[in-house]
Amino acid sequence: MKTQHQNESELPQQVSTFEKISNSIIAKLLIILILLLLLLIPMSWVKDLISERKLRDESVKVEIAGKWGGPQVISGPVIGIPYNFPHTSNISDEKGRIMKETLTDEDYIFIVPKSMKVYAQVEPEYLSRGIYRSVVYNSDLYLSGEFDELDLKKLGVDPAKVKWTDAKIFIGMSDTKGLKANPTMQIGLHNVAFEGNTTLINLFERTMSVSLDLSSQSTVNKFDIHYELRGSKSLNVFPLADQNQILVEGKWSNPSFNGSYLPENRDVNLNEFRAEWNIPSFDRKFPHQWANHKGALYQIVNNYEIVEDTVVPSTDNQVRATEKDMVQVNFLEAINNYQQTTRVAKYGLLVILLTFSSLFFTEIIKKRHIHIIQYILIGCAMVLFYSLLLAFGEHVVFNTSYLISFVATTALISAFIYWITKDKKICLLFSGILTLFYGFIFVLMQLQDFSLLVGTIGIFIILAVMMRLSTKINWNQFDRR
Repeated sequence: MKTQHQNESELPQQVSTFEKISNSIIAKLLIILILLLLLLIPMSWVKDLISERKLRDESVKVEIAGKWGGPQVISGPVIGIPYNFPHTSNISDEKGRIMKETLTDEDYIFIVPKSMKVYAQVEPEYLSRGIYRSVVYNSDLYLSGEFDELDLKKLGVDPAKVKWTDAKIFIGMSDTKGLKANPTMQIGLHNVAFEGNTTLINLFERTMSVSLDLSSQSTVNKFDIHYELRGSKSLNVFPLADQNQILVEGKWSNPSFNGSYLPENRDVNLNEFRAEWNIPSFDRKFPHQWANHKGALYQIVNNYEIVEDTVVPSTDNQVRATEKDMVQVNFLEAINNYQQTTRVAKYGLLVILLTFSSLFFTEIIKKRHIHIIQYILIGCAMVLFYSLLLAFGEHVVFNTSYLISFVATTALISAFIYWITKDKKICLLFSGILTLFYGFIFVLMQLQDFSLLVGTIGIFIILAVMMRLSTKINWNQFDRR
C-alpha cells in the first residue's frame, strides 16, 4: 500500500488548458501587446486634457490682451491732402431723358516719407491671472524722418484744386487701448498731438490723425513722433517709407524675429536683446504717392503668425500688404509648460513599451512570475505620470514638475515591484531602468536641433541591449513546456 501511494504521488499532475495558456510565453506577449493598445485610450484622454488646459491658457491670454493691449502694428506717418475733382454723371429728367451732369467730388492725395527711422525700447513682463500668465510689454516709440516734394503732375491733379490748408498726417496702430497718452509730433516749427481719426480714411487698423497746414504748397518736412504704447505677444513695424531704419531693443531673453525681414544685426543674451533692420521699398505693395485710394494699406490674415505668402486684394483691386510684409518681434515665454507636456506625452507609448519589455525580461531572467493584472496596474501608474506632470506644471516650472512626477512614479512602481518579488535587487534594478528611460526623455526635451538624432540613437542602443539579453535566455525550454 505504501509503495502504491508513493507511486501515485510521483505521477505528474494534470495541467489544465487555462494554466497552459496562462504560463505560455507567446500568450503573455500577446496579452501585453493587447494591453499596450488598450492603454492608448487613457493616453488619448490625457492628451485631450492637456489640449483643454492649453486652450484655457490661450483664452486667458486673449482676455489679458483685450484689457492690456493686443499685438501692436506701428505704422505711419502718411500725409493726406484733400482735393476736388470733377466727374460726369448720367441723370434722367422728369420725362426720362438721359442727361449728363458735371459734379465735383473730394478725394485725397497721399505721400509716404522719403526716409524713416523707428526706435522702440521695449520692456516685456509677465502678467498673471489666476494660475495663468501672459507676456505683455510697455514700449517707448520714436519715429523720425522726412517727406519730400509731392509730384502733382505725375498724379494728374490740378494744383488749383488741392486744399493745402486742410491736409492731415495719419499714423496707425492695432489697439489704441494700449496708448498711455496721445502721440505727439514735432513737424517743422509746430508741436502737435494726434487725436482719434474723424475722417473716412482708414489706412490702418486704428488710425489717428492731426491737422497740418501746408499753405506753402510744399510737403517737404522733417518730423519726430513719440508715444508710449502697451501691447502683448508681439511688436510689429510696418515699413512704409522709401528707406526704413528700425532698431528694437529691450530686456527679454527669448525674442523671435519673424516677418519678411530678418534683422541685419542682432544681439541676444540672457538679459536683453537688440536688433536692427535696414529696409528699402522694393517689395512695398503701394507707391511713394497715390490718389483716389483711402482704404487700408495692409490686412492681418493669420493673427500675426507667419505662414505662406499671401496676397490680399481689396474691393477696389488695390493689393494690400499682410503681416508677411512687416518687421515682427515676438516675445516668447521662457518655457511653455503645456507645449513641453505635449511633447513629453508624444513619447508616452514608447516609454510604456520599453518598461513592459524590461519587466518581461526581468520576469524571465529572475524567474519571478508577474501577473497580467500587475502589468495593468503598472501601466496605469505610467499613464498617471503625465497627469501629474500637467497638474504640477500649472504651478511650478517644467523642470521641477518633471522631477516631482518622475520621482513619484518611479517610487510607486519600484515599491510595487518589491511588494511582488520581495527582492531588493530587482526593485533597485527596475528603479534604475525607469530612471534611465525618464532621464532619456528629459534630455530629448532639452534638445532642439538634435532631438531626432539623439532619440533615434538612444532607441537603437536600447534595442541592441534587449537583443543581447534575449540571447542569454533558452527560449526552447518554454516551447517544451
